[in-house]
Amino acid sequence: MAACRTGMAGMDLKQLKALVTVADVGSVTKAAELLHVVQPAVTRQIRALEHEVGVPLFDRTRQGMRTTEAGLKLVERARRALTELERARAELTPDRGAITGIVTVGLLDSTAELLAEPLVSAARRAHPGIELRVLSAYSGHLQQWLDDGDLDLSLLYNLTGTPSLNVTPVVRERLWAVAGPGEGLRPDVAVPFAEAAARPMVMPAPGHGLHTLITTAAREAGTTIDAVVQTNSMALQKQLVRGGHGWTVLPAVGIAADLAAGTLTAAPLAQPEVWRSIVLGVPRAAPATPAVRVVAAELTAQVHTAVHKGQWPSARLPGD
Repeated sequence: MAACRTGMAGMDLKQLKALVTVADVGSVTKAAELLHVVQPAVTRQIRALEHEVGVPLFDRTRQGMRTTEAGLKLVERARRALTELERARAELTPDRGAITGIVTVGLLDSTAELLAEPLVSAARRAHPGIELRVLSAYSGHLQQWLDDGDLDLSLLYNLTGTPSLNVTPVVRERLWAVAGPGEGLRPDVAVPFAEAAARPMVMPAPGHGLHTLITTAAREAGTTIDAVVQTNSMALQKQLVRGGHGWTVLPAVGIAADLAAGTLTAAPLAQPEVWRSIVLGVPRAAPATPAVRVVAAELTAQVHTAVHKGQWPSARLPGD
């Protein structure tokens, strides 16, 4: 990609927008429609970029435009450059008293249902000039997106800090054994870990933080896990448990709605208790903008509100 680096100075915004749009939709025709230009203009912009960097950016196939390896690398950088320009435009406002800008927030999958809507409502009400972009994923993915510059802040768990991130603890929560509606687990009666481990288990995939917590607890309990299936999706974990394929282990915040609906039963784990610590991570590389700071404060406030209202089962705030 040395050619791409040497040619970046000659690229213009129209070319970068054409590149990203064609990569997203896989078609010059569709890209032209989205960009409100004629098709030959998009073709010229792509060809000019390829001439500039000296390598093909797309393979032209019967199925459409497929990004080459070099094209994928340039698209990633172009997308970030365009995002930064959008942020700069959003922050340049004649109203000096308003906080404006684009803020991209990462939420853990298990917390998104509880936190996303209240966060968006509170941020829009207090700071209508901020444009929020909310992404949800597992902690490992969110951390990578933070490191890559694709997120401004994110909830993560069981992280004490890295060379690239500052982290602030926001809440600790206990993990629960989760079973089908006929198993009769109760929130007020803890289940010994060895008893849960004796059942067939729907496990999070290796590399996932929950997988590490569960296997560590199994060693402490002197038992092993009978994993009948492993998945990287919390929704699939719950679906497979509802289908009778086994028990699983999840944070209570991720199953609150299922317990209320009676589609799952659950109980806190004991002997040992299993806890995870959720933190708020922000990149160290550059000072946070005012928009990022107020959204971070609002996200923390929403976590505290959910705990105080009892919406986040078996959770403890720092200092409790």
